[in-house]
Amino acid sequence: MSERRQATTQVSRLARRASGTTAANRMVPEETPVAFSFAGTTHAVMMASPADFEDFALGFSLTEGIIAKPDEIDAIEVEDHGAGIDIQIRLKDSANTRFEARRRRLAGPVGCGLCGIESIEEAMRSVDAVGSSTLTLDADDIVGSVKLLSKVQPLHTETGAVHAAGFYMPGKGVVMAREDVGRHNALDKLAGALAKAGIDGSTGAVVVTSRVSVEMVQKTAAIGAAIIIAVSAPTALAIRTAEAAGMTLVALVRGDDFDIFTHPDRVVCGVAKHVA
Repeated sequence: MSERRQATTQVSRLARRASGTTAANRMVPEETPVAFSFAGTTHAVMMASPADFEDFALGFSLTEGIIAKPDEIDAIEVEDHGAGIDIQIRLKDSANTRFEARRRRLAGPVGCGLCGIESIEEAMRSVDAVGSSTLTLDADDIVGSVKLLSKVQPLHTETGAVHAAGFYMPGKGVVMAREDVGRHNALDKLAGALAKAGIDGSTGAVVVTSRVSVEMVQKTAAIGAAIIIAVSAPTALAIRTAEAAGMTLVALVRGDDFDIFTHPDRVVCGVAKHVA
């Protein structure tokens, strides 16, 4: 098992600048296939940054609805096969029974024109309602959360090529953050880290460096957070899904400016103060 695969690699390049072109080196992020295997059978393979494997496995299992709570996992074993990482996840009996039933439901004969219908329904699964959350943020929280997240991204600082997902709590700042080449992976890793730390998702907001797709809303709801904050724009489906779930979606956070797309009652707008 290798929990400490190299996260970055130094490469050579030609750097063209106004002053001319020179040979130079640059650090770039590594990415590797990561397989999630349940009961010895591969369920999904992701291209991901080779780090935080147990957080990734736990978070993926939670946000994809394979488990309802962390203690439904009996064991996680990370196996390095050279070409990629295989994460063997052993579920406890009740969770394994549910998972096996789900896998049989989604399986179908090759070439069946109808067997994809349930897979589509699975992708469009209902989202946990978060409308009962009483958490509110002000403009300083929104602007500050993005600035604070930028300070806890060592891999991005080194490479400029990865996403981050953080958990912001008013008065405490960004208490947890994870990075990955994939935005969904970063959020899954954050979900796992929060679950391991016993942090209640309803006590803070998810902050991401990417656009907001429907999967990001689904995973945020699975964490239990009622607010998602993003530096880029949301998709139309993400907006509709957040609206239905009772989630506040804040996006396009640029400097002191931001847009609120759903459930604006959780954000007290005003002139944001400067956050160093």
